[in-house]
Amino acid sequence: MSAPYEVAVRAEAQLGEGPTWDPASGRLLWIDILNSRVHTYDPVSGHRSVRTTPQHVGAVKPRAGGGLVLNLRDGVGLLDPDGGFRWLRHEPVPGRRANDAAVAPDGSLWAGTMRYDEAPGGGTLSRITGDGTAETVLDDVTVSNGTGWSPDGRLLYYIDTPTRRVDVFDHDGGRATNRRPFAVIEDGAGFPDGLTVDAEGAVWVALWDGSAVRRYTPDGELDRVITLPVPRVTACAFGGPGLTDLYVTTARVGLDTPPPLAGSLFVVPGAGRGQAQPAFAG
Repeated sequence: MSAPYEVAVRAEAQLGEGPTWDPASGRLLWIDILNSRVHTYDPVSGHRSVRTTPQHVGAVKPRAGGGLVLNLRDGVGLLDPDGGFRWLRHEPVPGRRANDAAVAPDGSLWAGTMRYDEAPGGGTLSRITGDGTAETVLDDVTVSNGTGWSPDGRLLYYIDTPTRRVDVFDHDGGRATNRRPFAVIEDGAGFPDGLTVDAEGAVWVALWDGSAVRRYTPDGELDRVITLPVPRVTACAFGGPGLTDLYVTTARVGLDTPPPLAGSLFVVPGAGRGQAQPAFAG
């Protein structure tokens, strides 16, 4: 089943990623990793802004006290409301960069990394608290991607893209245990990239080289497919005043002849109902 989509922002992002609704500002945040840019979009006024980051940026999320937290190539940085930048955790690793990240129900940042050459096992998933304390959750990751929690916070969903799986963990007190497959993406359907979990506990998965976003029920059954006119669909998130509109980022990197809308931000109005996302507690 498909659904009507609209082009929210026509863009040529090399690697558009990480849509996140910021309820405090009523704007959608999203990034272009390889162009080191943080984008904002106000769906009411249509106003857009672009800010350049000091290095490749894998994710951007609102902070509880105002400003933004950035998952950057060399660690996690903070943008203060006045625009000042400082490192919360600086730990550069040659050949490695940041990728997707998500904020847990307790306000911690679960930040992923990967190697530029996508070497197997070269990435990590770490949990970072507001004071910068970090612990490694997973240390044998290739392309750390979508991360999200069930509405009650008891389940953690996670994607390491080359596995072609969405995995699920039991989650309690910042700990992730009992990893098992939740959904498997079949050959020819693309690779799982970013994800979001809606208010009903269903998991929406963006498919790189799959031209689609899929919705899986809490039991792992596929029940909806939204097709888009570009191959590299990267991530999705609910936004808008009622969290009913699904925003979808896309990429054009690596395409010999990118379709005209590759790299744009799409929206599917009234696609469902998302969860309110916590801000980073730092």
